[in-house]
Amino acid sequence: MSRHHDHGGVAGSEIAAQRRRALWIALCANGGFMIAEFVGGVVFGSLALLADAVHMLSDVAALTIALIAQRLIDRPASVRHTFGLQRAEVLGAQANGVLLLASAGWILFEAARRIGDPPAVVGGGVLIVATFGLLVNIGSAVLLVRASGRSLNMRGAYWHMLADALGSVGAIVAGLAAVLFAAYWVDAAASIFIGLLVIVTAWRLLRDTTHVLLEGAPEHIDAERVEQWLTNAPGVESVHHMHLWHLTSETTALSAHVVLDDQPSLHEAQARGDSLKDGLATAFSIAHATLELECHDCEPPVASTAQPTQPQQIEHD
Repeated sequence: MSRHHDHGGVAGSEIAAQRRRALWIALCANGGFMIAEFVGGVVFGSLALLADAVHMLSDVAALTIALIAQRLIDRPASVRHTFGLQRAEVLGAQANGVLLLASAGWILFEAARRIGDPPAVVGGGVLIVATFGLLVNIGSAVLLVRASGRSLNMRGAYWHMLADALGSVGAIVAGLAAVLFAAYWVDAAASIFIGLLVIVTAWRLLRDTTHVLLEGAPEHIDAERVEQWLTNAPGVESVHHMHLWHLTSETTALSAHVVLDDQPSLHEAQARGDSLKDGLATAFSIAHATLELECHDCEPPVASTAQPTQPQQIEHD
């Protein structure tokens, strides 16, 4: 017995439109500034700027993936895909994690190559470009986090922006060090900091998306509390075979066997099941619940370990 509680409708369409708008604005802003950072990195001889530009390139790719995934999420369900393409957001976020790792590898390789023999850096130019980059990153991050909710797709794009903002801070420090102390090695050191930061971001994103794809239990819902709530509901004797998992990062699914405490009619049992599903949606935001209603426990009886009694043989003289 399953039921879908649709929390979408007009509100869902507005949220989807808000997310697409946020992604488009962030994509245009980062795409434009990425070109400026590449040019600045070459002109001013700054690896930190080039590293941040490469990271921003991954941002542009990440935002493009997020936009495509958001479009796929909005497609209606079909016979072939009965839940629609909602997990496209998880796959998009996972692709972003892989892109982050690849960009971090390039940054660390270049930084290790330069740190022993750092080239001269035009600190003033680096400082100006990195400051503008920081403003673009912070603006994009704020825009995305406001529209993200619990969406891994949006969070993946947001983490790209946040990591890039911190990377811009590293470039600013490198520019200041070059201007004030002619300490050009700070540029390579800042690049290593950026690379390690990107790896941490990628790890978190890959960990969370893999958890969803492996149908792990949502971290924001206590499975034991859900089972206890079902068990204590009116008309319920016991609950077993309960499973709780992510359908998407924002949609939780549940299935369970529910033993009713008497023998209700079919109509009464259906009414109780609907009441339980409404309660799960209200108390735990579980939108997809499948409940198998039973009049007795379906578990097979435990086999007795006692040896069967052997019939006595009566001897007659």
